[in-house]
Amino acid sequence: MTRLSGPWLKHPGTQGVLRALEEAGHPAYLVGGCVRDALMGRPIGDLDIATAARPERTTEICEAAGLKVIPTGIDHGTVTVIAGGVPHEVTTFRRDVETDGRHAVVAFTDAMAEDASRRDFTMNALYATREGTLHDPLDGLPDLRARRVRFIGEPAQRIAEDHLRILRFFRFHAWFAEPSEGLDPEGLAACAAAADGIDALSRERIGAEMLKLLAAPDPAPAVAAMAQAGILSHVLPGADPKPLAPLVHLEAGTAPDPIRRLAALGGGDAPERLRLSRQQTTRLALLCDLAGNVTSAAEMAWRHGADTARDAALLRAALLEQPLPEGLDTDIATGAAATFPVKAQDLMPAYQGKALGDRLRTLEARWIASGFRLGRDELLN
Repeated sequence: MTRLSGPWLKHPGTQGVLRALEEAGHPAYLVGGCVRDALMGRPIGDLDIATAARPERTTEICEAAGLKVIPTGIDHGTVTVIAGGVPHEVTTFRRDVETDGRHAVVAFTDAMAEDASRRDFTMNALYATREGTLHDPLDGLPDLRARRVRFIGEPAQRIAEDHLRILRFFRFHAWFAEPSEGLDPEGLAACAAAADGIDALSRERIGAEMLKLLAAPDPAPAVAAMAQAGILSHVLPGADPKPLAPLVHLEAGTAPDPIRRLAALGGGDAPERLRLSRQQTTRLALLCDLAGNVTSAAEMAWRHGADTARDAALLRAALLEQPLPEGLDTDIATGAAATFPVKAQDLMPAYQGKALGDRLRTLEARWIASGFRLGRDELLN
């Protein structure tokens, strides 16, 4: 029998929530991502618990145990229980009664198998007791061990319940699948057939999913498959997946960055399409601009910092299908450490107003052209 282990499972908060529900006579299990990630040896993220207790009963039990309960999704059976300083999303076993591709009407159930059947992928339909005993009602463990992302039941039906599952299919492939095996053909065909459903999703949901996909270690194969299946054009019209693979190759040793990778894809209205934040929009525009001009890496580092300069250099090389220039790190370090030696007061009162600004820019250009070597006296004289 497969068992989970690890200090996260023994966290007193997690154990406290599970024990409180069990001692009140309601089965309770860790479920979904935390179980999947533990079995794959990955860091544990959100802690989700499934139980036969109805949400009102869950609230009553947990509050009686001295735990804070927040009714975050009470209509869908979910409350958030804060235990040991850690949030746990506790959801009643449920089944879908009605779906429209975006929202679902659910009914509560006492059956784990019914709860499992409404989930998206087999690797997410795994449950574990507080002792770590695994329950696998839909035979998802073999898929997880094979690193195979496969829809539960009929892919078309799962997608019809929530069209966001199209994007989740590609995101999960990028994060969890065995790259050499390719995407599940039945799932890929169902996604392609339902591509128009993406247009009905909120842009916030699409943006969040795409940024998670682009943060994967290597999202290039999944994004290329999205393009071939006609999915990418619904998400980012005009985006080109070809520069992404060279960029990922050039990034070796550099942390994945979804905005840098989004800049490689292009698609001019990405900020609106993906509902990017103001900060993300500004950074995306800057990287696209720098990658498309001939500003040296040293000057980019001086003006925008070392990280932005390296991002732009990576993008430029990927877009041009060229290797990174020799001496790049040295150039970036030189620019980032440089300080323009002339100040406005050095030119006053001989220069004022517009003439002062023009003169400063002229001297700045000479200084940059010198490789940041000319000093104050050399520039002024």
